[in-house]
Amino acid sequence: MRIPWMLVGVLLIGVACASLPNASTAKPTWSIALHGGAGVIPKNLSAAEIAGYHAALDAALAEGIRRAERGESALDVAEAVVRVLEDEPRFNAGKGAAFTADGTHELDACVMVGSGLRTGAVAGVKTVRHPVSLARLVMEKTRHVLLAADGAEAFADLMKVERVPNTWFDTELRRGYLEEWRAAQKTHASSAPVRGENAYGTVGCVVRDAKGELAAATSTGGLTGKRWGRIGDAPIAGAGTFADGRCAVSCSGTGEVFIRHGVAREVSNRMRHFGEDPATAARAVIAMLDPGDGGLIVVGADGTSAYAFNTEGLYRGFADSTGRRETAIWED
Repeated sequence: MRIPWMLVGVLLIGVACASLPNASTAKPTWSIALHGGAGVIPKNLSAAEIAGYHAALDAALAEGIRRAERGESALDVAEAVVRVLEDEPRFNAGKGAAFTADGTHELDACVMVGSGLRTGAVAGVKTVRHPVSLARLVMEKTRHVLLAADGAEAFADLMKVERVPNTWFDTELRRGYLEEWRAAQKTHASSAPVRGENAYGTVGCVVRDAKGELAAATSTGGLTGKRWGRIGDAPIAGAGTFADGRCAVSCSGTGEVFIRHGVAREVSNRMRHFGEDPATAARAVIAMLDPGDGGLIVVGADGTSAYAFNTEGLYRGFADSTGRRETAIWED
């Protein structure tokens, strides 16, 4: 469905957005939205490449649907979906994570549950196959919210989560992005566009379960060429990930911008203070940002799903109990 939109009478140009109404008038008892990152996604991809992305998104949806249909919690579903996406090398999270300037990988993740604003996150982990699951353990097994770097690795030792060598996250695609970035540094063209910097490959999932609970999960491999332990918005509650009693949000974009604007929480703020629905709030928040900064997915307390982005594309998928099941990349 394509929706014309205005904010306070001013036309907002360059933001793609849609709510996702159900096939019937019935409200969904559960609802799932996921994303595989916003950014520069060329429309001249081959048919095989496009089909591969749709298949990858649908595989993650299938895992979520299976769990939602058997009544698992919103957090269980969101974590399971993101684990699938972390193992998919097409996306910049887990296998396929971006390379740092040193040629290694540092991964971040966050989970958040609407009831009680329960949150767990990790940043800068290097050997954890599924950072999203470690983030959940931070929430459930500690009194903390965010663990980083060596501390997060030590916690992973204690929790006995699955570990892999740092090179396990390597892919030739991301290595190519790193070489482009390095070449740009040598020619003093550090401001020149680099594919790896413009494909914000963060992955995420938001869920409303059959009991009405909301949860969000986000995981990322970070930014190509990042230095000094840089951390983006994905593991920051309220910036790249957020859930409360009104909605659950997962973002993908320029991390520093999303942190400054508190993008994920701002969606909920607009719903609370202005009475906006998820789609209206999502597009208004993304419209605050500069073109090309990113996008987000959101699910509301009634199961309504929406998205908004101001990039060329956003890998995304949606499913709910009414039978909806779809994936998309661009704004068709």
